[in-house]
Amino acid sequence: MLLDVSTLTRPALAIDFGASNTDVAALRAGALDVWSQSTAGRPTAELVQTLLLRAARQSWRPDLIAVTGGHHQALHASIEGIPVVKVAELSAIGRGGQALYTQDVAQPALPLLVVSAGSGTAMVSVRSSALAHVTGTGVGGGTLVGLGKLLLDTTDPRIIDRLAAEGNAQGADLSIKDVVSGPIGALPADATAVNFGRVARLAERPRQADLAAALVTLVGQVIATLAVNAGRAAGAEKIVVTGHLTDMDTMRRTMASVGNFFGFPLELYEQAGYATVVGALLTALAQ
Repeated sequence: MLLDVSTLTRPALAIDFGASNTDVAALRAGALDVWSQSTAGRPTAELVQTLLLRAARQSWRPDLIAVTGGHHQALHASIEGIPVVKVAELSAIGRGGQALYTQDVAQPALPLLVVSAGSGTAMVSVRSSALAHVTGTGVGGGTLVGLGKLLLDTTDPRIIDRLAAEGNAQGADLSIKDVVSGPIGALPADATAVNFGRVARLAERPRQADLAAALVTLVGQVIATLAVNAGRAAGAEKIVVTGHLTDMDTMRRTMASVGNFFGFPLELYEQAGYATVVGALLTALAQ
């Protein structure tokens, strides 16, 4: 994430406990390091101590530890004598989306819809410091890897991404031209009409690459279509998509195509997976 934090000199650590990943951000002398690891179980003081040890460099010690996501509320008020600042997940999502959009620590006044596409998907309306939960869906990264295990025998998003790039979703989906004789509004003839609808008509199983492409299409289109509708309903001027689901090139392209079609382009970034943990960091530093 290209985020200018040069004005932030207070050393701090932030942790976002997700359902699939634990994300960490360490602020040292106006520089930001981010990384993630697989999540296993609920957050504990021992896990925080392990992450703190990994972040330490040349006796570096943070003034605070910001935590968000999962069951972060269960953590003690301090760990190793360092205050633990508990940040509501909606605040972290909204603030992180703002930082991602501005590419620095500024808070834009224009209304944004921040879409956190993690294991599930949450959508937060944010205008300056005011935020509200708008809607969400259970379709997200958890859906992708769960169905990936059933359909592709893998839960690795990188493998799914690679397969999807080689496949054609219409090998498993039905398009508009497959199910009706004329156009439906402004939808193009090759637009998805029925996700995975072609599979029931086939005598043989579709290619793995086509199944992967159809899976990415399903997840990406559901999230992006809901985001466009939610953004308009909330009066957002921009829609910023965050979360590790956007680590996948094919997912970003799928979401972008939906936003472009509906005339509401989505703001998509390659390192958007760390937006929430950065949002927790910025929120805690501002308190």
